Amino acid sequence: MIGYTCVGTNDLGKATHFYGELLGVLGAQPFFKSDRGVGWGVTPEQPMFSVMKPFDGQVATAGNGAMVALAAKNPEQVQALHAKALALGGTDEGAPGPRGGSFYGAYFRDLDGNKLAAFCTVSA
Repeated sequence: MIGYTCVGTNDLGKATHFYGELLGVLGAQPFFKSDRGVGWGVTPEQPMFSVMKPFDGQVATAGNGAMVALAAKNPEQVQALHAKALALGGTDEGAPGPRGGSFYGAYFRDLDGNKLAAFCTVSA
């Protein structure tokens, strides 16, 4: 159902580096690049993640209550994504761990304050 997601940035160079390194943990590669943004994906058949300078030319702001969740293969990949985000200058919003039932997740913010989650499901 989801074709792609997009978060805004005020520094495309820094955001491109952050997400290039972060999404590389999932095996993603750039699918498009323009003067306004970059989009990454694993395959053309799966949803793409993009970061863009706002089209209206206004300052990019993080949405209150908005979050993009990155699907990981296992808890180790959730941990790797969270650690990579923090190493790249992101901020912690919730350390990796079980969140009830079979949900295992971690939360962080990118350099522009956008909130992301990394998650997987585990056997109970």
